[in-house]
Amino acid sequence: MHPALSVIFFTTATGAGYGMLFWLGLFVPFNLLPADRVFAPASLALSLVLVTAGLISSTFHLGHPERAWRAVSQWRSSWLAREGLVALLTYVPAVLLGVGLVVFRSVGGIWAICGVLAALGAAATVVCSAYIYRSLKPIQRWANAWVPPNYLALAAMTGALWLAALAAVFHIERPAIAWLAVALVLPAALLKLGYWRYIDSTSSISTAESATGLAGPVRQLDPPHTSENYLLKEMGFRIARKHAARLRRIAFVVAFVLPLAFEVLGLTADGIFQRALFAAAAPLATLGVLVERWLFFAEAKHTVMLYYGAQRA
Repeated sequence: MHPALSVIFFTTATGAGYGMLFWLGLFVPFNLLPADRVFAPASLALSLVLVTAGLISSTFHLGHPERAWRAVSQWRSSWLAREGLVALLTYVPAVLLGVGLVVFRSVGGIWAICGVLAALGAAATVVCSAYIYRSLKPIQRWANAWVPPNYLALAAMTGALWLAALAAVFHIERPAIAWLAVALVLPAALLKLGYWRYIDSTSSISTAESATGLAGPVRQLDPPHTSENYLLKEMGFRIARKHAARLRRIAFVVAFVLPLAFEVLGLTADGIFQRALFAAAAPLATLGVLVERWLFFAEAKHTVMLYYGAQRA
């Protein structure tokens, strides 16, 4: 599939934003937020900026972005509509939580409930995003059980890393946040490796024979079109195996290995060196996830390409 930059940015930014919102929402009822008056509002603001920027960027991939609001009406049958609806609803408790933090400087009572609702909404939105791809049966590399856990794990990991980075920026001594990030990197990395192993060892059950209904072997004589068309541009994108392998290594090191190393080293250091390590881990992980997201789309194969000469999708 063609890797659209707007969708790559969308899945990366909203993942990190909803990850931050999820952890902040859970910190509130358990009174785990640092006492600093700026950290929580700043973290909440950054999470909402990432979410909003990601949601806006996702509309750029649409033919008519001005009609994006109409998709919400199809929530009964569309995961895209459910994502949009849940994302909009999540703003309500998130903004109310911000009011509690900034205006009333309180995290108890109704504000704690808003925190829980914001966390649930953040998780639900990421699940809906994952199922947009999980539900596309013509793309075997998306329609599998590895996709939702990977989306959730990457969101939780990047969200925790950004919280640890902000804590370092505001000189907050709260190693529990860094330990949370450390604990989330390993499962996210293992899930990513599991997903790559799965797509490398499996393929779609559809073949040129099953697509045409002819007894095999089926060999294409002429292409269906004599010039480039939408299907070839969007669904016929190909990436060489050697390039994919190299990008996987880059994504794995930058998204998981280096952030984990920085967090662990930061926990053993102090002063400005510690803060620099924590602050650098989050941008690195986000950069790695951007590469991973690009591969997620570039390595996907649509069964429609069976009509353009592919033997198996």
